[in-house]
Amino acid sequence: MAKVKSVFVCSECGYESAKWMGKCPACNAWNSFYEEKLVKGNEGGKKEKNKSVTPKPLNEYIGTESQRISTGYEELDRVLGGGLVKGSLVLLGGEPGIGKSTLILQICNKMKGEGKVLYVSGEESAEQIKLRADRLQITNDSILFLGETDIDVIDMAIEEVKPKLVIIDSIQTMYSEEITSAAGSVSQVREITARIMKICKQREITTIIIGHVTKDGNIAGPRVLEHMVDTVLYLEGERYFSYRILRGVKNRFGSTNEIGMFEMQGEGMTEISNPSSILISERDDNPSGSVIVASMEGTRPLLIELQALTALSVFGMPRRTANGIDYNRLTLLIAVLEKKAGMMLGNQDVYLNVVGGIRINEPALDLGIILAAASSFKNISIPKGVVAIGEVGLTGEVRMVNLIEKRLKEAEKLGFKKCIIPENNKKLLKEKYNLDIIGVKNVIEAMRAIGLK
Repeated sequence: MAKVKSVFVCSECGYESAKWMGKCPACNAWNSFYEEKLVKGNEGGKKEKNKSVTPKPLNEYIGTESQRISTGYEELDRVLGGGLVKGSLVLLGGEPGIGKSTLILQICNKMKGEGKVLYVSGEESAEQIKLRADRLQITNDSILFLGETDIDVIDMAIEEVKPKLVIIDSIQTMYSEEITSAAGSVSQVREITARIMKICKQREITTIIIGHVTKDGNIAGPRVLEHMVDTVLYLEGERYFSYRILRGVKNRFGSTNEIGMFEMQGEGMTEISNPSSILISERDDNPSGSVIVASMEGTRPLLIELQALTALSVFGMPRRTANGIDYNRLTLLIAVLEKKAGMMLGNQDVYLNVVGGIRINEPALDLGIILAAASSFKNISIPKGVVAIGEVGLTGEVRMVNLIEKRLKEAEKLGFKKCIIPENNKKLLKEKYNLDIIGVKNVIEAMRAIGLK
């Protein structure tokens, strides 16, 4: 007779314990343990294994380039490293309503002619998927739909259809009868992912699984889920903005620094081939507190507008608000302005915003933040054709940044006339640009270059 055993599993990392604990010893998460009942048979005995494996030298193996399939979107292909790799397992995460299912359905339509596509949904019915397909004007007869959550049934369907691409929407709704816990639990997610990975690797079927995210922005389930798959993509964006950023955080077949930009419209996701012109398109006038900065996302340069606002505080402790950059970075740069530039911001509320609803963490924005805050404090506008590039240290020096040539080419292409860059970067420039390039050593020189000092 089968024996019933209970174990306690951490919902964050999957750590198992015989008893409940308030704090997980593996990931230090509090109150994350919940009980799972495991049913084990008492067949006893060990399975006999007749396989013999002899390791071979690595040099005897022949490395071949992975076969890739284009998704039909250059932005997505860039993030993937050139397209979907045959037999790979891709995990796509994002907040509810961000556009994951819409993007996936459009990818299925773009891959017309590549073979059959099996769309497995455990959340929506066929009628709901068809309504979305009609809105997106999708007419691909090769897309097959299966509304199922049992992994055994899905496995049989894959064996029968033999598709080139499989979509699992979503991994948290799938379950296996071999595990007694509910669908979406740590054990179920871990087992289902391992089963899907075995299917796609053995049969060389490209598989995309959609995952829910927690309130912290991480994909729900154990962290081992991200370790098992080949590629992890996050679809990001503010709810009240139409722009979406597809960011790769793990990629065994390409770079993890690339991003793809899309815009959510009535007909679905449309890719943005020149995001710099979109992000600065509404900058018609030239108010104080506004500056253009050049950031790098992977190999792509982005020109972004930064806006700063300083106002006399009516409270004892002035407010510091950062939207789109790290809050701690803003407070650090304000301290540099006070100490090295002599600006008394101790009684000023300081607000900073990255226009477009995107988030940038690159240090090359430091000089732009300094100049935008100084411009707002002095109520002096920065010349419209100026781009600021540079990292700022605690002593007020402007430090070198990488890939300066690509940033300058992007500024030149969009018609800017003057670039303020670190002096050490200017010394190493080899090409000539149709730009007035000003090298600065510290924030004082940068402010003097545009009339703020």
